[in-house]
Amino acid sequence: MKRRDFITLLGGAAAAWPLAARAQQPAMPVIGFLSGRWPGEAASAVDAFRQGLGEFGYIEGQNVTIEYRWAEGHYDRLPALAAELVARQVAVIAATGGEASGLAAKAATATIPIVFTMGGDPVELGLVVSLNKPGGNVTGVTFIVNDIATKRLGLLRQLVPNATTIAMLVNPNFPATSAEVRDVQAAARTIGLEIDLLPASTSREIDAALATFVRKRPDALFVGGDPFLLGQRNQIASLAARNAVPAIYAQREFVAAGGLISYGANLADGYRQVGIYAARILKGEKPANPPVVQPTKFEMAINVKTAKALGLQIPDKLLALADEVIE
Repeated sequence: MKRRDFITLLGGAAAAWPLAARAQQPAMPVIGFLSGRWPGEAASAVDAFRQGLGEFGYIEGQNVTIEYRWAEGHYDRLPALAAELVARQVAVIAATGGEASGLAAKAATATIPIVFTMGGDPVELGLVVSLNKPGGNVTGVTFIVNDIATKRLGLLRQLVPNATTIAMLVNPNFPATSAEVRDVQAAARTIGLEIDLLPASTSREIDAALATFVRKRPDALFVGGDPFLLGQRNQIASLAARNAVPAIYAQREFVAAGGLISYGANLADGYRQVGIYAARILKGEKPANPPVVQPTKFEMAINVKTAKALGLQIPDKLLALADEVIE
């Protein structure tokens, strides 16, 4: 072999070696993040999800890739978005932002592990066999929004003692709405309240619903735990303040946006737990094993500035019980 040919051959082999070495390295795992929410307003939730992953050593862009799919309040888009993630062959799907994401993910795959967040009962919806032993390819976190309806109505009664009729703002397109309405109406009957439903599934319909509230003048407003309504929290809190409507919410994010009072589980903790479960699955754990996480603590947030604007006196006992008071 001529010296020039030998040098050419050697140089070609050296150039090919890094490529071969890279080809033998394991591919970076991909997580599909499916949500019914918007990327901007859900930024803190995504940060909490990344925190959970980080607790098990997974850092986005370094040793794990996250593919995001956002339905932006249009739940009918979720099945197609879930199908995209399945076609991408992700290692696990984080189905967040409510029941619709989990249902869409489960309908799209029976093999890819799914970790959900939701406010309702995943057993009732058929996502898992039981909370302690989910079975199949699905587990996750439930915030038990419906189960604390009695507590939230009781808090509203403390703020508006003479209330007899409560309007309930709900999204009729949300899968868990019927169960939440059922539970709220049952809770209302036990304390002598009447519930007047205000359906809204678009920003324009929220405006119309609040206009109906002003016209009918019920005593207070109960906002459903739907992620679409959470995404419209600035609009809802602003309309409630402008029309002097005392309202209670399931998430503290409403109170931070100017809402009066909230009582519910901590969303950030839930999303962090989804990140932890996703990481554990990447490390080899089967999704059928870890139990569905339920909150052990519910938090109350009160916006004193909003209460003053509404002319409401927050009882000292309630302020003492609050986990967060916004001045």
